[in-house]
Amino acid sequence: MKKNDIKLYNLIFPIWLLWLIPVTWIVVLPANFLIDLLVIVLTMKYLKVQDIRINAKSVIFKVWIFGFAADFIGTALMFIANVITFNYETELGKWWYENITNAVSYNPLENIYSVLWVTACVIITAFFIYLFNYKFCLEKSNLDNGQRKKLALSLAVFTAPYLFYLPTSWFF
Repeated sequence: MKKNDIKLYNLIFPIWLLWLIPVTWIVVLPANFLIDLLVIVLTMKYLKVQDIRINAKSVIFKVWIFGFAADFIGTALMFIANVITFNYETELGKWWYENITNAVSYNPLENIYSVLWVTACVIITAFFIYLFNYKFCLEKSNLDNGQRKKLALSLAVFTAPYLFYLPTSWFF
C-alpha cells in the first residue's frame, strides 16, 4: 500500500472531530465540566469531606483545564501511530499500516496490537490526569494528603479518555 492511499478517515477521534466540526466544542466543554464536577462531588461525599461545595468550587476549574491538557497528551500519543512511518512497500510497513496506523485511527478494536496501543494511551493519559490533579489542582485545597490522592485517583479512573476506543468507522 502506498503512502498516497491513506485517507482522511485515518485521523483521530474526537480531537479531529472537534477541529473539523468546531460546533462540537459547545457540547464537549460543558459535558467535560459536568463529568469532572460529578466525579469530584461524589468522591468527596464518599470520602466524607466537610464543605463539599466550597472544596469542589475551589478546584473544579483547574481540574477541568488540566483534564484537557492530559487528554491532549493522550491524543498526541494516539497520533504518533500515524507519525511513525515505514516504507509501505516492505512487509514491516504493510504490517504497521494495517495493524497500528489504520487500526488505531479507524477501528482500535480491530486487532490486539491496536487495542494494546490505545490501552497504553488511555493508561498514560489517566496517569497524567492523576499527576496533574494531585500535584497542581488539589494542592491548595482543604483536603488532606490521603483525600487528595484518592480524589486524584478517582478522577484518573473515571475521566480517562475511554472514547479513544470508539471506532471512527462508525462516523465515516
